[in-house]
Amino acid sequence: MTAIAQLEENRTVEGVYAVSRKERLRTRAGASYLALELVDPSGRIPARVWSDVELLDGRFVEGDAVRVLGRVERYRDRLQLDVRTLEPADGVDPASMAPALRRDADELEGFLDFLVAEIAHPGLRATVTRVLDAETRAALRALPATLDAHHSYAGGLLEHTVGVATLCRELCQIHPRLRPDLLVAAALVHDLGRTRELGPPPVFAPTEQGKLLGHVHLGLRLLEDLDAPDELLHAVACHHDARAARTAEAAVLYHANQLDAVAATRPIPS
Repeated sequence: MTAIAQLEENRTVEGVYAVSRKERLRTRAGASYLALELVDPSGRIPARVWSDVELLDGRFVEGDAVRVLGRVERYRDRLQLDVRTLEPADGVDPASMAPALRRDADELEGFLDFLVAEIAHPGLRATVTRVLDAETRAALRALPATLDAHHSYAGGLLEHTVGVATLCRELCQIHPRLRPDLLVAAALVHDLGRTRELGPPPVFAPTEQGKLLGHVHLGLRLLEDLDAPDELLHAVACHHDARAARTAEAAVLYHANQLDAVAATRPIPS
């Protein structure tokens, strides 16, 4: 069985993957085909089913684990799997096939605890501690930070949260005018709306709430239920909109969020 990270062009491969995306489309000539995204703990790859579409389409749905035989090709500078045959992978938990965190989740959660303990303001620390309960922590370890951009793998939400909060903590050492309790607290909770926006692995399909409201609004609801202070709500509300920031901490959170995303995704020349 070949892991996705090990796939090479012009190779025939057999593997067990989860179907994170499935669409039935038509070519310009009008023929049906299936456009898939396949995932395993090592990564993800687009795939196409050109032949026996009617037969194979009925064998699986989005979110299933499947056993695939196909050939790896290159299309528009990306590897793509031309699926020759496909069948359900009995006994395989699809959730276990989601792209996985490369860092140790326990170590990251240890960093999370350290950052929470750094918050001296009793009200802010109480708010952060209450919202980061056991259920939320489990979701941080299970969900991506985004579906197809930065930290787009199970546990990416935990990694991104710790990354942004660490950047904010260090910036407070460089710029003492910043209020570290407010900034670190805002960083630790800025993306918690993702825990209500995204569904379970391997698809992480947006929930109905997520489709309608998005993670920023859902995160604000979580914090408002805990009577979070307005400046914390403001920082979370504009962490994707620097122009809306009315405090230095809100502006810094925006840039720290962007920096962590760029550092995780921008290609590095070999």
